[in-house]
Amino acid sequence: MSTNSTHTATLDKASVLHPFTQLKDYATGKAGDPTIVDTAKGIRIKDSTGREYIDGFAGLYCVNVGYGRTEVAEAITKQAYRLAYYHSYAAHTTDELAILSDRLVKMAPGKMSKVFYGMSGSDANETNAKLVWYYNNLRGKPGKKKIISRQRGYHGCSVVSGSMTGMSFYHDHMDLPVANILHTGVPHYYWGSQEGETELEFSRRRASELEAMILSEGPDTVGAFIAEPVLGTGGITPPPEGYWAAIQEVLRKYDVLLIADEVITGFGRTGALFGSDKYSIEPDLITVAKGLTSAYFPLSGSIVGEKVYKVLEDGADRVGAFSHGYTYSGHPIGAAAANAVLDIVERENLPGNAHEVGSYFQEQLRNTFGHLPIVGEVRGVGLMAAIELVADPSSKTRFEPQLKVGARISKAARDRGLIARAMPHGDILGFAPPLITTRSEIDEIVQIAETAVREVMDELSR
Repeated sequence: MSTNSTHTATLDKASVLHPFTQLKDYATGKAGDPTIVDTAKGIRIKDSTGREYIDGFAGLYCVNVGYGRTEVAEAITKQAYRLAYYHSYAAHTTDELAILSDRLVKMAPGKMSKVFYGMSGSDANETNAKLVWYYNNLRGKPGKKKIISRQRGYHGCSVVSGSMTGMSFYHDHMDLPVANILHTGVPHYYWGSQEGETELEFSRRRASELEAMILSEGPDTVGAFIAEPVLGTGGITPPPEGYWAAIQEVLRKYDVLLIADEVITGFGRTGALFGSDKYSIEPDLITVAKGLTSAYFPLSGSIVGEKVYKVLEDGADRVGAFSHGYTYSGHPIGAAAANAVLDIVERENLPGNAHEVGSYFQEQLRNTFGHLPIVGEVRGVGLMAAIELVADPSSKTRFEPQLKVGARISKAARDRGLIARAMPHGDILGFAPPLITTRSEIDEIVQIAETAVREVMDELSR
């Protein structure tokens, strides 16, 4: 490590509180030095030692247009020179913000009306929760406030969004979840199906369980259902056959709003512009972030459907101003970055590339890993995929947790220059490369991943 890198590492350990890091191991050096990311281009990043990695996870599912896109940097710079900041309170706006909002309303699935902006998917889901409560207050249903999420769903780390996230380690020791947030069953056919049950039957059972929960709680108390079109952090799990049709039928029956969390699936990752387009979902509220700016600038949005917005507008004479907002809502630099990114998404047809190259990716993963004796399931859609690792595929027997099989494979891949994520809730190796990834780069990803899997497989057999 160079003198400068050593200095950076020392400063970092002394002053940065890192997310999802074992704090004592890091502070004492047991976890080693930090990876100091220095430069990046295309689908590769380079650290301060000069070592290069294929970023098989696009940062955190977010650098969809790839690294080093000068047109985005130029848009940010141009806006910063012109107007680095002004707020959007009390009907202030900028050219870039108005253009972006019009664009999002027109491109989003369903009947959308307005966009409210934040800085992260977490705060966008906080906004969506408040909108659900506000909407029901304004229409005279003050008891209709509960929000149903799903086990293994991921919706953020803040207080309400972290409560909606259906993974216990986000809750432990943090006093979460808060009241009135409920969780229904995970739509993962591989682990959740009963013997002899088809995917369609499994989907109907999950919808029946949701209906039973609504009836048990009281339909007049349930305001919304929030879900990702494809489970992301909960295992990169596409919905089983018939799932979304069955779920939406229940929601409509009981006047429950549908929040589609498109933070990961928005702007092309599934091979469609939105995951809702892919699965015929008709949302009332849509959460976007990550791919909105390809993470070149923090920006998120809550896209509000016509049905919800009409109630908000009609109630304004009674309640006054819409009393919600952040200092950085509609930040002009973020809007400029988003417009530049969406230009790339449209010009280069990145949803089309995610569909075409993604189909090749899914095929190569199935062909390479589907027959291995420690692989239970290979799954995915577009340019997001996962390999579920089990001790015995025939009996679906999991590995003992202390073996840390997923983490070992992830490390073995990283040692060979590929970042692939060890997913929580099992031994799962996850992939979500940038949407610019080519077939030849897919071949590199699959080859390195296979070497890593086989290395750990051999260790286990010994």
